[in-house]
Formats: sequence, structure tokens, C-alpha cells
Amino acid sequence: MATLSSQQIHIPKTNNEKEDREKDYEATYQKYNEALQTLPKERGWMSEHLVQYQGYWFSPKSALKGAFLVQHHFKAQPTDIFLSAYMKCGTTWLRTLMFATMNRSSYDFSSQSHPLLNTGPHACFPFLDASIYQNYPINTDLDALPSPRLFATHIPYTFLPQSVTTSSSCKIVYIWRDPKDVFISLWHFMERIKQKGVPPLPLKEAFDMFCEGVSHYGPFWDHVLEYWKASLESPEKFMFLRYEDLKKEPSIYLKKLAEFMGQPFSLEEEREGVVQEILKLCSFENLSNLEVNKTGVLRLSDELVVHNSEFFRKGKVGDWQNYFTDEMKEKIDLITEQKFNGSGLNFGVNPQNSNC
Repeated sequence: MATLSSQQIHIPKTNNEKEDREKDYEATYQKYNEALQTLPKERGWMSEHLVQYQGYWFSPKSALKGAFLVQHHFKAQPTDIFLSAYMKCGTTWLRTLMFATMNRSSYDFSSQSHPLLNTGPHACFPFLDASIYQNYPINTDLDALPSPRLFATHIPYTFLPQSVTTSSSCKIVYIWRDPKDVFISLWHFMERIKQKGVPPLPLKEAFDMFCEGVSHYGPFWDHVLEYWKASLESPEKFMFLRYEDLKKEPSIYLKKLAEFMGQPFSLEEEREGVVQEILKLCSFENLSNLEVNKTGVLRLSDELVVHNSEFFRKGKVGDWQNYFTDEMKEKIDLITEQKFNGSGLNFGVNPQNSNC
């Protein structure tokens, strides 16, 4: 990635510019607070409740506020690369692969100075929603990131600002996963990070809510389909990945990913084993055993602080089989079949997209 230059740092030219930006943010907060008073509510998974906004469910104090700020204030740069996904679809692993690949000429994989070894994946590859919230109202930290900037987000496609969706040069990597494994991973994660005072959510009740679409950034199927349909309209802009495919053939998909991001591996790099070095560096076994991922924390908002260890549970395919009854499997598979019917997107069948 390019080194940081003074031209990449945006500093408000005048006090008036700063004041204007602050006023814009205050107007957004006012819209957010007004909307919050009228939105439908359901029981939350990790917080007291979820609210429904424009067809999707959000935790009101963090996710919805972040979505508002991104939608109204984030300005994409032409070289930006986004990693988008519904929660618990493999973004922690994929963001490490993307970061290591894009920065492979800057760091020695075996050196302890490599950022992934001492700061954790989320510090290297910022979560867009939390970043814009934490840098309110100036966002100079985001503006100063070297190009190409890497951002991760769980925001549904229709919530992304026009500077992202209408840009012909911004790129989006989207990863999805068998919804049965998504649900189990999500349930475990939410139970571990839930706020004090929020009672446990029984597996069966959580399953029914998930199937009804009442989950963080849900419904899951709508989230996937929005990005899928957008990828069909702009295939050059998207790389659509399945977690199961990435697990099965990681080297093949890592090379496709590098090419999509504009940093393909050379024949010399492949001969020297660079692809395998990256896969080893970013493996579940390696990352989960790092001290920073055992003891570090990630502050996503004032209300939400997550231990890094919570992002590393099993990293396996098919863990749902340890929890599902036959009835649960049949129900969620039927929903998936009905939701994806006619879209060209079927679990277990390679999507008909040249970027996959």
C-alpha cells in the first residue's frame, strides 16, 4: 500500500468548514433520534432490544447510529476496498487475508513487527461504522489512511452511501455462509458479549427470531440477496465469496482475491511460497493463539467493548450439526430455498458470477 503523504490528509481549511461539518452531524443525530422514537422494537440478542429501520434490524445505540453516520457522512475514495458481510460469515479471517495480501511488500511475515501479530485484525482493518462514529465530527483519521483504504462493514447494501454504490472504481468483497452455521456462530457470539442485565436468549427462541429475520443486520437472506443482485449489475465492482469455498480451496481463492484487489501474485511470489506464507500467518490456529487476540479488546462504541478472543470460536464448517434438530434444519433450509429461488444464488451450487 502507498505510504501516507500530506496530500492524503484532509484538514478543515477554516473554522467555518469545521462548524458546517458539526452542524451536518448534529442534523443527522436529530434525524436518528426522531426516527428512534417511532421504530418497531423486538427483543434484543445482546442488548435490551432491536429496532427495525428500512426493513432491517439494528441495535439502536451502536449499529443504527453507525449506519446513519455512514449513510450521510462517509465519502468514499476511488481506490477504497470494502469487505461486507452479514455478521459471523468469516470476516475476521478474510480481513486478515486481505490486509496481509495488500501489505505483503511492507512487512516481513515472520517478524513480530507485523501488525497482525501485535495489534489484532480489527485494528489493522477498521470497522467502518465504528470508525466514523469514533472520529466524529472531523474524520481526519479516516481521511489520512493510506490508499487504498480497507474498510469492513455489516451494513446492508441499500444503506451504503452513493459515493460507494455509484463509484465505478470502489471495490466490494462480499462473503456469505451457510445460514445454519451463521446462526450458531451468531448466537454464541451474542451470548458472550451481551450487556449486563440482559437475560440469556435460549437457543430455540433465538432460532425462531433468526428465521423471522429479527437479528442484528437481519434478515440474513435479504442482506445476502441485496449484495448479490448488486454484484450482477456491476460484476467488475464485486467479488462474491462463500466461506465454505474459501475454507476448501484457500490458495485458489486468495489468488483470485489478490487479483481482484489489484495486487495479483507474481509467478516469482508463487514460487517463493508467498501465498502459503499468508495463509499460514492468517490461519485460525495462528491468530487465535496470539497474545493480542487472547487478551486484547476492541472498542466499537461507548456501549460495546468486545474481547478479541470472542472473534475466534471454532472457524469450522458444519458446527450447526452439533445443535440443530432435524426440524430446525428442514425449516431453515426451506427458508433459504424460498428466499434464493430464481436469484441464481443457491447454497451448495457455485454462484453464476465470474468474480466468484
